[in-house]
Amino acid sequence: MIYILEHYWRAFLYTDGYQMTGLAMTLWLLVISCAIGFCLALPLAILRNAKNPLLWGPVWLYGFIFRGTPLYVQLLLIYTGVYGLHFVRETPFLAGFFRSALNCTLLSFALNTGAYTTEIFYGAIRDTAFGEVEAGRAFGMSRAMLYRRIIIPSALRRALPMYSNEVILMLHATTLAFTATVPDILKIANDAYTATYAPFDAFGLAALIYLCISFALIYLFRRAEARFLAHLAV
Repeated sequence: MIYILEHYWRAFLYTDGYQMTGLAMTLWLLVISCAIGFCLALPLAILRNAKNPLLWGPVWLYGFIFRGTPLYVQLLLIYTGVYGLHFVRETPFLAGFFRSALNCTLLSFALNTGAYTTEIFYGAIRDTAFGEVEAGRAFGMSRAMLYRRIIIPSALRRALPMYSNEVILMLHATTLAFTATVPDILKIANDAYTATYAPFDAFGLAALIYLCISFALIYLFRRAEARFLAHLAV
């Protein structure tokens, strides 16, 4: 363990030369994928609650595909399969994008967490209290204003506990980035194991780092819940 800490602490935490690695890379994957997934999920959740099947049908299909297949398979398809398509290789922007392992990893993570987050927000929007909506209508609010001022804020607050679980699961899922050669925590742990043949020390240190991140995320979400869901504790 001492040898690993002496020689790999920098790579475990933030950099290996000029490349972001370890903890910094894992947090980058988590934050960017969750941010993209959140921005994708909110409008899709609104469409999912629409009555027109032409609106909610494609959203349901997207969620069914990405929640019904393993994230590892999705990563492999995007990382190794999409670039093999002729039109992708012939389009400079697409070829440059899908040639990058980091871009492919972020895309697969964002699409996956976006599908799960869409369902979380969809359920929260659907379960909005009828009285809240009726009160807004009584004040003459339009449908867009109802969503902006009542439905979405209320749904996001109530979805916070479930969304916190999704973020924790997404943190654990970032370990799959190792299979796309992205230098996250697990990749550095594997490099340390290869050099030292000390699996318990290398992977145990990685597990400890993941445990600390999980504890920090749980603490932050609990603080957020205590603030935004205080009215439910009364």
